[in-house]
Amino acid sequence: MTALHDRFEAQRPRLRSVAYRMLGSVADADDAVQEAWLRLDRTDPTEIDNLEAWLTTVTARVCLNALRTRQRRREVPVDVHVPEPVVSPAGGLGPEDEALLADSVGLALMVVLDSLAPAERVAFVLHDLFAVPFEEVADLLDRTPAAARQLASRARRRVRGGAPAPDPDLARQREVVDAFFAAARNGDLDGLIAVLDPEVVLRADGGASKARQTVEIRTAAVIAAQAAMAAKLSRHVQPALVNGTAGAVVVVNGTPFSVMAFTVHDGRIAAIDVLYDPERLARLDLTAFGA
Repeated sequence: MTALHDRFEAQRPRLRSVAYRMLGSVADADDAVQEAWLRLDRTDPTEIDNLEAWLTTVTARVCLNALRTRQRRREVPVDVHVPEPVVSPAGGLGPEDEALLADSVGLALMVVLDSLAPAERVAFVLHDLFAVPFEEVADLLDRTPAAARQLASRARRRVRGGAPAPDPDLARQREVVDAFFAAARNGDLDGLIAVLDPEVVLRADGGASKARQTVEIRTAAVIAAQAAMAAKLSRHVQPALVNGTAGAVVVVNGTPFSVMAFTVHDGRIAAIDVLYDPERLARLDLTAFGA
């Protein structure tokens, strides 16, 4: 049993990565991985030819069931939902976060993934992000390989349209984000527009509180005007890494106000994703930021 558990633990980082991309929550991902272990513990390991593939399939099936249940219960708002971010100090990711965010998984990508139907999300995550063959994806989804391929293709188009790949240079990302906040502090509309992509999108998830709206805003001119109005919060901004890309945490008098993720693409901000739902912010570990 110890040997089997050791083999499972070797797979845990990859399974957490799969589950996080499917469920958009670290806590839910950990629950899914734990369920995969429980199922393995009840299975004769001699019947498993490829443990990595078996665990990936079981974890994906647990996630698919969770996504379908979530959809039926409508636990996720139908307008704008910003998934749970992975927040780290600007100095760098810890070992666990590095494993979780081993590939490009900016928060904008997670937002788009969250808008997909469960089968589309599973097909895209497994095939495009983890190179699982369509034949295996099809078995999991009870579809033909051609149908699984079509699901992933539809998801891929949504991702390309809504989640541009972040610039690979983190220092360059930070320069652009710092310029955004400097312009906001100074009420510099021209400076804001200069660092925003003309078709930039801002998604803000305030949760169920009526005092904190959940909105989606588009175009540089509109978002620049909104940013200038929020200049009074800029002195509370602390640099952070949000899902491995340049972001910020806003803490006011020891209370988290928001987590902001920026997608910098071709030297400009293409997306801003803001979580400012008090209940969900309270569940994040933001002690490094004085919260």
